[in-house]
Amino acid sequence: MINLTRRLALGAFAASVALTPLTAAAQDAPELTFSAVFSQNDIRAEMMEKLKTSVADLYDLQLYYGGTLFAQGTELVAIQRGNLDMGNIAPQDIAKQIPAFSILTAAYLFRDADHLKTFFASEPGAEMIAMAEEQLGIHILGPTYFGTRQVNLRGDKEIMTPEDMAGIKLRMPGGDAWQFLGEALGANPTPMAYAEVYTGLQSGAIDGQDNPFPNVENMKFYEVTDQIVLTSHLVAYDLLVISQRVWSEMTDDQRAAFQSAADEAIAWSTDQHLAREGELAAFFEGEGLKIYEPDLVAFRTFAQQKYLDSDLSADWPEGMLDRINGL
Repeated sequence: MINLTRRLALGAFAASVALTPLTAAAQDAPELTFSAVFSQNDIRAEMMEKLKTSVADLYDLQLYYGGTLFAQGTELVAIQRGNLDMGNIAPQDIAKQIPAFSILTAAYLFRDADHLKTFFASEPGAEMIAMAEEQLGIHILGPTYFGTRQVNLRGDKEIMTPEDMAGIKLRMPGGDAWQFLGEALGANPTPMAYAEVYTGLQSGAIDGQDNPFPNVENMKFYEVTDQIVLTSHLVAYDLLVISQRVWSEMTDDQRAAFQSAADEAIAWSTDQHLAREGELAAFFEGEGLKIYEPDLVAFRTFAQQKYLDSDLSADWPEGMLDRINGL
C-alpha cells in the first residue's frame, strides 16, 4: 500500500513537472507593443483586439490607442529605434523617408477599397512594399482601409469647386504629403494634432477637417461642424506594420500564423468600415449637417494637375501611375 501511494505521488509530481513548462510558456508569451492615433472606440481598435486574441499563443500584444504612447506621425521612427514593435502607419509618414512612396498618398489615386486591396496584392504593389521594407526595417502586414475622406466644414458656404476652398483653413496632419493634399483640394492646409481637432473646430481656429465618416462619428466632429462636402478625394488607409527585427525572429510557421491572423482582422475591419459608411450619412443629416456632392470632375482635374506639376511627382517610380490606373 505504501509503495502504491509512493508511486502515485511520484507520478503526480512527474506530471506536474511535465505540464509546468507548457503552462509557463502560455503565460509568458513575449510582449509586443502597438501604438496608433485612433481611439479605443474605432473599428480598427476592435480589429487589433481580434488580432491580439488570435496571436495570444505567440505574443502578448499591448495595445495603446489615441496617441497615448506615441504621437501621430512618430510611430514609424519609434519602430525603427526599437522603442515600438507594431504600428498602424500612414503612407504619408513613409513618404517622409522615401519620397517615391508619395505616389501612394496622392488624391484620387485609388478608386475604392477593392482597388486598394487589388493594388497591394499585385506586382506593382509588391514592388512598393519591398521598397519600404528594405529601406525602413519594417514588415508590412497589409493596408487597413478606414473609409473615404470627405471635407467636413463649419459654416454654410457651399463648396462646388476647388476655387470655393480658397482661404479655408483645413486641418491636415503634419508632413509635406498631408499638407500638399490640402493644397490639392484648393484649401489653406493647417497642421494640427488629431486629438486637438475637435477643440480647433469648436473655437474656430480651423474651418474644417477631412476624414472618413467613421472618424467623424468617433471623434464627434459632427457636433462642431455644419456640412460635409463629398469630395471623396482619398481612399483612406494606413499600413499595419511590425518591426523587421521581430518578424525575422519568428519561425516560418509563426510568420504564417501571424500573417493569417492579420489578414483576417484587416478583412473584418474593411467590411465593418464599408457598412458603417453606408449608415452614417443619414445619421449626420439627422444631426443637422448638410451633405452634398460638389463638381467631382473639377476637383479631380485640379488635384491631379497639382500633383503632376509638383516636385512630388518627380520622385514617383516611372510608369507606376499608369500601372495603378490599369488595375
